[in-house]
Amino acid sequence: MKTDFTMLLGFKAALFQGLLTTLKLTLICIVLGCVLGFFVGLARGSGSRWLRGTTRLYVEFFRGTPVIVQLFWIFFCLPLVLGVELSNLTSAVIALTLYMGAITSETFRASLRSVGREQLDACVALGLPKRIQVANVILPQALLRSIPTLLSNCVSLFKESALVSAVGMADLMFVGQNISNNTARPIEVLTAVALIYFAIAFPLTRAVTGVERRLLSKLAA
Repeated sequence: MKTDFTMLLGFKAALFQGLLTTLKLTLICIVLGCVLGFFVGLARGSGSRWLRGTTRLYVEFFRGTPVIVQLFWIFFCLPLVLGVELSNLTSAVIALTLYMGAITSETFRASLRSVGREQLDACVALGLPKRIQVANVILPQALLRSIPTLLSNCVSLFKESALVSAVGMADLMFVGQNISNNTARPIEVLTAVALIYFAIAFPLTRAVTGVERRLLSKLAA
């Protein structure tokens, strides 16, 4: 069968709408996941053995199991456990947020450990409340040191978001699959979908390298 990529012009609006859904979902889960990951990272360094153990179990579970399995469990099993209905959007947000929280918590934990102990001792000596220490001393430095890895995590989440098509969410992958099935043109459609993902992920990946170089030079100065 001869390929004809011009046929995609008739579906550009649908593909664009699917891309918007993917980007919105990714952005929501990035924000929620980073907030969750920061607090989990703090808890991993807590003096409470129970809190450290619980958060470690959470991180190891969500880093050590496939995201598709997590998504399916939340979509199909969690409603049975809770006795409530969950939409595919809600299930996708929960699954990707928990995954993002797990991978970013390790990023934050490493950056939090890099904050000099003498600065924390100075905060204690000045009598600063714990929330002031976190907000004004620990958080800014931790964020600065974690930016390159966080950007890499964001790119990973963007690519993993394609899995939500498996639960019927109309993201870019789901729209592409539908167009492919209806037109019997999988080569053209799926190639276009892959190129769209690449066109967004590749510049971000290059940006990570640039940010990392600038950050290293700044920290070395």
